[in-house]
Amino acid sequence: MLRKLISGWLGKDEGTTAIEFSFLLIPYMFLTLAIIEISIMYVGASMLEGATSSAARLIRTGQLQEGADPEALFRQAVCNYASVIINCDNVVIEVREMESFSDYDEMEPEYDEDGNLVPGVFDAGGSSSRVLIRAAYRYPMMTPIVGTLLGGPDNSRLFVSTIVLQTEPYDFEG
Repeated sequence: MLRKLISGWLGKDEGTTAIEFSFLLIPYMFLTLAIIEISIMYVGASMLEGATSSAARLIRTGQLQEGADPEALFRQAVCNYASVIINCDNVVIEVREMESFSDYDEMEPEYDEDGNLVPGVFDAGGSSSRVLIRAAYRYPMMTPIVGTLLGGPDNSRLFVSTIVLQTEPYDFEG
């Protein structure tokens, strides 16, 4: 009787597709989550770059320098652009006036022991000034395996956006 039951099972192949699919489900789900994670990560990096560029326009045109609190206005401009994916409380901003464009080589970013950008001064300069603008954001990965592969042991990745510009020769007197 047992022999007849076993020989009946061995001849059937109705569940092979389900078994094959169960073997492939885990790698397929991992790849799908990894693609989504990497896509969102790149969107976050692009949003930081766009937010920095948009806020830098306020410095270039002199609108920021004429405000009551230039650093708060700059941070608000960054947050207005990138608040969908980026947590604005974690964005580190550095704005420095330079004597000439060649000073950029000497203004290396400073990082702490955790690899985060150390915030520098906020000096937006004046009319016809050369200005270095840096914005940094540590993007936290959502999936632990992809985060370890791409971000390291803390499951995060540091994005830094840097812009060097010369402000316009504005004059707001009058």
